[in-house]
Amino acid sequence: MNNANFQWKNALAKIMLAGALSCSLTACVPVMLVSGAVGGGMAASDRRTVGMQTEDKVITLKGENIAAKTSGENGHVNVACFNRKVLLTGEVDSEATKQAVANEISSIENVQAVVNEIAVMAPSTIGSRSNDSLITSKVSASFLAEKDLYSHAFKTVTERGTVYLMGRVTEREGNHAAQVASGVSGVQQVVKVFEYITEEELQKMTVVQQTEKNNSSWDAPPDEIGD
Repeated sequence: MNNANFQWKNALAKIMLAGALSCSLTACVPVMLVSGAVGGGMAASDRRTVGMQTEDKVITLKGENIAAKTSGENGHVNVACFNRKVLLTGEVDSEATKQAVANEISSIENVQAVVNEIAVMAPSTIGSRSNDSLITSKVSASFLAEKDLYSHAFKTVTERGTVYLMGRVTEREGNHAAQVASGVSGVQQVVKVFEYITEEELQKMTVVQQTEKNNSSWDAPPDEIGD
C-alpha cells in the first residue's frame, strides 16, 4: 500500500473516530456518513464477489426475519453474514429458543455454516447496544489507521462488549486485526470468526482486483467539436 493511500486511510480513520466519539457524547447510535466516499481500492478490498455480497445481504435479511419471529418479543437476535457464514449474537429466553433460531437459519438457501453465539439471558439495554455500536465504529476506524489492514476485508460485530471479527483473511491479517481490536477502549473480548486464505491466494486476489480497477478507470475520449 503506497503512502498516499495510507495517508488517505489515516485521515478517514480520524474522521470516523471523531464522528463516533461525537455520537457517544450525545448518546446517539453512531451513523457513519463516509460510506459514499469509500471507493476505488477500498471497495476492491472486499474479497467477496459482487454476487456473493448480494447473496450475503439476502441471507441476512431472511435471517433477521426468521430470528425475530422465532425469538419472540423477549428475544433480541442480530444476524451477520459473510461469505455464506452466518453469525448469530444477542439474547433469548431459553436454550430451546437459541437452538431453534440456529436451526431455522441454517435451513436458509446457500447458508454454509452458522456460528451460534446467542446468550440465554435478558435482552440487552438500549444503552448497551449504543455502546456496542460505538465500539464497532472505533474498531473500524482503528483498522483504517493500520497500514497493512484493508478494513473492507473485515466485518465487525459487537455484542455486550465482545467484538466478533469476520472476513476472508490470512492468519497474519487475522491476528493483526484481533490485536488491534483488543486495544480499543471498551472491548471486553475479541472472537475470530474468520475464513482463512493463504498468502498466495491473497496475492492472486490483489492482482485480479488491481487489474479490474485499472480496466474500469479508463478515460473516455473527448467529443469531437464540429465546425
